[in-house]
Amino acid sequence: MTWLQAVVLGIVQGLTEFLPISSSAHLVLVPWLLGWTVETESAFVFNVLVQLGTLVSVILYFRRDLLAMARAMWAGLRRRQLLTDPDSRLGWMIVLASVPAGLAGLMLKGLVEQAFASPTAVCGFLLLNAAMMAGAERLARLERSLKTVTSADALWIGAAQALALFPGISRSGSTISAGILRRLFRPEAARFSFLMSIPVMVAAGLVAGLDLAGSSSSSQQIGPLLAGFTTAAIVGYLAIGWLLGYLARRSLTPFAVYCAAVGLAGLVLSLVRG
Repeated sequence: MTWLQAVVLGIVQGLTEFLPISSSAHLVLVPWLLGWTVETESAFVFNVLVQLGTLVSVILYFRRDLLAMARAMWAGLRRRQLLTDPDSRLGWMIVLASVPAGLAGLMLKGLVEQAFASPTAVCGFLLLNAAMMAGAERLARLERSLKTVTSADALWIGAAQALALFPGISRSGSTISAGILRRLFRPEAARFSFLMSIPVMVAAGLVAGLDLAGSSSSSQQIGPLLAGFTTAAIVGYLAIGWLLGYLARRSLTPFAVYCAAVGLAGLVLSLVRG
């Protein structure tokens, strides 16, 4: 992998991890569209590191929230009152919301790997992603804050996160849409979406890190890999702030239109290329 490829894909990861347009789809489609050939092992190492870059960005952005939740959860455990404090309650709801994706990851691993190998499947999932966001906006009745999130809300949004294992279905798009369907205000749904991504991203990073330890490519391309990691972290941090501000005023509809357009264009191009 070259420096240019690493920086471009780092930007792609940083933007699309949090914007509701699917990072996994773009990391598959961008090299395919540009005709880049990257060795399988090098691509794996790079994907792990750029995802860790966006994990760093979300932890840094929400560091105060995470610290407040950790303190409140610990105090709640000591008092045996887990859900009394709002920060503790939110923390436990995030833990609960992480369960469906963890279970789905274990059960659907083979199907997910097959989807990553098929640009056509990725485009189909992009269309599904567009439909979910458009449907949520059409049915939106926004009237709730994070303080009102229940275990049923957490499991519903967590199930939407499990769908995002498939490339083309945006994790933020599916979970924000699920939150909107539970009548959460858009910025509140996005905030919950970003916070609940952390446990899943940490778990995925640990698993991938074990595989990474046995890789020979990481030491050979340390410069481009670090460039991709740093780029993804910086761009991801900026993307979080931008999207939270955007959703305070506007809807997910433009992102749905974008995903539908890219999905349809990709399907047409895959047919033309054969």
